[in-house]
Amino acid sequence: MRRHLIIGRLGPGDRSPVSMRAGEVATRLDLVAGERALDHGIGRAIADLAALGIRPSEIGLDVLILAAHVHAADTRISRGSESQDGWTREIRLSVPVSDVARWSSATSTLSTMLDFLTGDRWEIAFRARPTRFTTIIPTDGEQLIVPPYDDVALFSGGLDSLIGAIDSLVDGKTPLLISHAGEGAVSKSQSDLFDALKAHYRRNSFERLRLWMDFPRDLVRGSTGEDTTRGRSFLFFAAGVFAGSGLARAFTLKVPENGLIAVNVPLDKLRLGALSTRTTHPFYIARWNDLLGILGIAGRVENPYWSKTKGEMVRNCRNRRLLESVAAHSLSCASPSKARWQGFASQHCGYCLPCLIRRAALVAGLSPKTDPTTYTVDNLGARALNTNAAEGVQVRSFQLAARRLRARPALANVLIHKPGPLFDESSTRQAALADVYRRGLAEVETLLAGVRTSPR
Repeated sequence: MRRHLIIGRLGPGDRSPVSMRAGEVATRLDLVAGERALDHGIGRAIADLAALGIRPSEIGLDVLILAAHVHAADTRISRGSESQDGWTREIRLSVPVSDVARWSSATSTLSTMLDFLTGDRWEIAFRARPTRFTTIIPTDGEQLIVPPYDDVALFSGGLDSLIGAIDSLVDGKTPLLISHAGEGAVSKSQSDLFDALKAHYRRNSFERLRLWMDFPRDLVRGSTGEDTTRGRSFLFFAAGVFAGSGLARAFTLKVPENGLIAVNVPLDKLRLGALSTRTTHPFYIARWNDLLGILGIAGRVENPYWSKTKGEMVRNCRNRRLLESVAAHSLSCASPSKARWQGFASQHCGYCLPCLIRRAALVAGLSPKTDPTTYTVDNLGARALNTNAAEGVQVRSFQLAARRLRARPALANVLIHKPGPLFDESSTRQAALADVYRRGLAEVETLLAGVRTSPR
């Protein structure tokens, strides 16, 4: 086990001292390429927004620079070799920012939200940017034209974000969609869906910011890298806040996610804690809103679909015909590339947790029409699924969880508290979360009726 320190540096002139602690491994994160351009996709994002008439604030840029530190640490520090328990890493960040006092008042909030999100122990310190980088965002006179975007929304390439974009466009909004270009299949899904929306809503001037951010595999000396990426949503949210800070008005960053996944109650005891993703949990979103308040950013993060199941989102989509025609291009699978092991192109496996929720939603929401998605395991009922292999693990867990909840419906009021605190939510909203959990699980139970599982 090793403790890690990531030190972001804005060019060779950034020499402010950062003290080391006993047992720490320090990694330099160079944030500048060439003379002055920001690296790791940040400079490109600034230029892409400028082309759209958007000029982010310096504090907004700080948010994205911080997210680069988080993303580098999360994806390049191995849980297996760098933690005592195979999961929990100890990570310290030293981040150059435009306003040290303002950021320093947010350190407790940041540690809380990152600890919760990734299951690690985070400590963050801020220092002033070097003089040459006091101002980074170009200031070519006044921003005379207010950008037309009245909506900012995450656009992951998944079914929920597709529905969110369609609903927004039908409502007459002009959204700025935010994507992170990651794994090839995910990036293709994002592009295919965006192109389809552009073709259908030709008169709407909505656009997309596509953030490209990656780091060398050997960035952290002695670490093989990490694939769990529990902290990716921090980067995703940060990109939305970064863009929203340049809209010259208060903004809402919409995070479209069905209530079953947002709360993400573990199906069994083995998936407690950070082993279950917390990317859109209400506690995490509340901490983002705390952070924006501390930083003085006039924005708010909201999940407009927290009270709906995925099937209800499909059924109530404001343009069902369009959704039916493009849903197959959306990507929900936790690991679409694993289909290649069986000789297929990247596609939905059909049996991971998000695939099962997707299948249940499309069956419930599109009926009497059928799910247009191609799955590696196309027919879940064709044979008994092996519970000692990936194909049967989540199926069996869903069946057991649904059976338990059907026998004791009131248990939902307790189970929704297991993934994380809900003290930010009113009693009425907590009751609604318990109800959407019951309904969401019932959707999946209907899908799995008659599906057999057994160990082999």
